[in-house]
Amino acid sequence: MKIEDSGILIADSGATKTDWCLAASGKVIHRFTGNGVSPVFQTQEEIAREISLNVHPILKNKDIQAIYFYGAGGIPEKITLVREAIRQSFPVDTIHVYSDLMAAAHSLCGRGTGIACILGTGSNSCQWDGSAIVKQVSPLGFILGDEGSGAVLGKRLLGDALKDQLPEGLKEELLDEYELTPALIIDKVYRQPFPSRFLASLSPFLLKHINDRSIRRIVTDSFSGFFERNVMQYDYQKNKVNFVGSIAWYFSGPLKEVAAQKGIEIGAIAQSPMPGLIEYYNQLIIDN
Repeated sequence: MKIEDSGILIADSGATKTDWCLAASGKVIHRFTGNGVSPVFQTQEEIAREISLNVHPILKNKDIQAIYFYGAGGIPEKITLVREAIRQSFPVDTIHVYSDLMAAAHSLCGRGTGIACILGTGSNSCQWDGSAIVKQVSPLGFILGDEGSGAVLGKRLLGDALKDQLPEGLKEELLDEYELTPALIIDKVYRQPFPSRFLASLSPFLLKHINDRSIRRIVTDSFSGFFERNVMQYDYQKNKVNFVGSIAWYFSGPLKEVAAQKGIEIGAIAQSPMPGLIEYYNQLIIDN
């Protein structure tokens, strides 16, 4: 049976959730959300168990010819671990494991050239030549980098709030809406696990108050930092800059505004890489 007569399974995974999509001929056959799969935090046995219990039962009667898994932990030394964990439930010959940055490149740029960026809880970027990542500036995480990310936006928001840099009443509204106190904030950021997720969870407050001058400055300063410290190290004058992720999607207005100020041309902005990944593999099948 040819691959175009059956399905390909695409997974876009983060630490908290995975978007699974079975597609054929460019059309979605079945799509659902499962738990996060991360080789950084999980063993091969734990990943295999997650797929066996929560993914295989949903797809066990489907004809799957190839699997393409993208995840934040899809680094070279973890590829075999993830592939073998998947193969325990789906013993197909073709299983490829890639990073989430590769998902952005495949989805946003396909086989064309461009700069692919992620702006979500964290941030990342690369220059893509149509078949490979040719340059990447390390994101460094939300303490040393991750400019433009939800985590950094939340960090700046809380810092300004606790140092009384917000207009009167806005600090109180923030603390009340998220049931926070200064002591609880310190605990969540410095003592509890996954502080970046907590910080990124505050981004809806920024979006709601985006027309406030102090809030908009937080957002535009962070986007400016992302462009200057990451994108402008690539050949941005000859390539469009494309984005995937919730922050890029919901804050597209300020993002485009800052880009225009720096002479940067924005290309596609997608909330999720999945539609672009489906198109990417469908085009590969058609061409081959």
